[in-house]
Amino acid sequence: MPRHGMNVAEKSKDFKGSMIRIFKGLDNWRYLMILSVILALFAAVLSTIAPNKLADLTDAISDGIKPNTKKIEVIAKEITQNVEQNYKVTASQDLAPIEVDGVEISGKDQLAFLSIMQNVKEGQDNEEMIKELDQLPKSIQSIIEPKMNQKELKKRAIILGIIYLLNSLFGYIQGILMAYVASSYSKKLRKDISEKINILPLKYFDSHETGDVLSRVTNDVDTIGINMSNNITSLVANITLFIGSIIMMFVTNWIMALTAILSSILGFIFSFFLLKISQKYFVQRQKELGNLNGHIEEIYSGHNVVKAYNGEEEAIEEFDKINDKLYTCNRMSQFLSGIMQPIMGFIGNFGYVAVCVVGAILVMNNMTTFGTIVAFMIYIRLFTNPLSRIAQSLTTMQSIAAAAERVYEFMDEEELKNEDHLKEELKKKDAVGNIEFNHVKFGYDENRTIINDFSAKVHAGEKIAIVGPTGAGKTTMVNLLMKFYEIKDGDIVIDGKSIHDLKRNNIHNLFIMVLQDTWLFEGTVRENLIFNKENVSDERLWEICKTVGIDHFIKTLPGGLDAKIEDNDSISSGQKQLLTIARGMVEDEPFLILDEATSNVDTRTEELVQKAMDKLTVGRTSFIIAHRLSTIKNANLILVMKEGNIVEQGTHEELLKKKGFYADLYNSQFQK
Repeated sequence: MPRHGMNVAEKSKDFKGSMIRIFKGLDNWRYLMILSVILALFAAVLSTIAPNKLADLTDAISDGIKPNTKKIEVIAKEITQNVEQNYKVTASQDLAPIEVDGVEISGKDQLAFLSIMQNVKEGQDNEEMIKELDQLPKSIQSIIEPKMNQKELKKRAIILGIIYLLNSLFGYIQGILMAYVASSYSKKLRKDISEKINILPLKYFDSHETGDVLSRVTNDVDTIGINMSNNITSLVANITLFIGSIIMMFVTNWIMALTAILSSILGFIFSFFLLKISQKYFVQRQKELGNLNGHIEEIYSGHNVVKAYNGEEEAIEEFDKINDKLYTCNRMSQFLSGIMQPIMGFIGNFGYVAVCVVGAILVMNNMTTFGTIVAFMIYIRLFTNPLSRIAQSLTTMQSIAAAAERVYEFMDEEELKNEDHLKEELKKKDAVGNIEFNHVKFGYDENRTIINDFSAKVHAGEKIAIVGPTGAGKTTMVNLLMKFYEIKDGDIVIDGKSIHDLKRNNIHNLFIMVLQDTWLFEGTVRENLIFNKENVSDERLWEICKTVGIDHFIKTLPGGLDAKIEDNDSISSGQKQLLTIARGMVEDEPFLILDEATSNVDTRTEELVQKAMDKLTVGRTSFIIAHRLSTIKNANLILVMKEGNIVEQGTHEELLKKKGFYADLYNSQFQK
């Protein structure tokens, strides 16, 4: 059977449509978004350029710490030419001196150079070669010795520093911009939802769970706001980074580029294969987790019943069965996802090794430089990381689209009819208290009629009780009177004015409602009593509290009217109900509705609440819905409803004498 708490991975039904609506909703911030995307692109481009500049800096440093081999070649060429021109020189004579880079090399030094260079062989170990070169004459060493080009190094270092600084700056600014856009968009969504809630018909809330509505307002909006802040620019930046790194690798060295790509792709193919297998276990895990939570919730909430009927063993067996399934799914999903990180690490390390090996071979053959290898070490990371981030961004976009779909489903719900065209108004001071129901008909849909043909006349100051079995249409009739629902046919007239011509707010301002479910919000006693009412003095509040009979209770609270209260077990049901009745007296409207106001209290508390309600009804036209018929004996008129129609009406004594449907209802409550 279906269980509460199921949280299966959700995908958008219309991904394209949802994303289009999101971007339309972001239209007010389009320039900030465009700027953010541009900055993300610039940051990505700079990230792909930086490795090449680092390679140049590395090569410049490398050239500055090793002998200048090019100068050795120049010196060798000059000496060889000098020897060829002076081949007739006798042994006692020296070679003519030559000049290289402003340094004079004597004939003796030239011969020493030729002698030493004969010992330097191609492919010789660097250490041995440097030892041989250290024996060269000082005149030659001064030419070939390592020299750092400080000006060039400083220039390249500054360029690289500027690139990384701009990269960080662009990333920081675009992050701030997108955080602002996401927060502003979430704020706009919450505001729109808040306004939408106030113009939705009551039938929407009757057909949708409260938790579902709250989830759309909180979880779904948060999902959009949190994930959108970085996801859009991240997706653009990573795509740019991925493509840019490939281009720059091929521009730098196509052989090493192929090496890096092929070594990484093989690992990614294996990773995606594992990801596909693990995905079904993740989905199943969420399903089984929901089943387990639902089972625990059911058993915990019905713990007394389980104990009373000795159902512990069966409950434990069911728990073990679900728990075993969850264990299997959890073990497989965690194992498969757990090896993803080592595999990704292996891919990166394998790419590093491959690049280093191929790069070393190319360096040995003078086909590239050490700086290029350093650049490719970074390009490997720039190439592999965006792939996983792009996949993650696409998954997150699905979550955003699914959440947006739910939010916009709510925003697209049918609203209450616009009443701006209604100019009729019934002011509180002009209200007399007469209400007439003329052949009222109502149904939630075409195939379900709740009120068939309701007619009644209520005079000012009368106390009208509406009774009947569950589903007879009692509360529905009150909702029609308050214009929470639109009448299908017929009319309700308040002091000569049709509710079709009056605005809802106007009608609501004429009524006090005390419902079966008491409602207190976190705040002070004063704030709860004067809810949405201004300029109410403490003297007036104490007078009302005394009339209702809760003044002593309030005085026992620390702070009196300023005491903090919450809707929890620290306040009894009777005290809550008396507080709501006092709130109604503060409102002081000409009409009153009491909907099952004593159904949740004990007999003793019922007497207190009944006395308070009697005081509240004085001077007001009152409608009382009650299952406990003993509470409406003093009503001026009792309307007995059955299947959407009034089957009987009259006073308590008159209806008992008829020995009809009301008499059966009344007597059934006192049968032994």
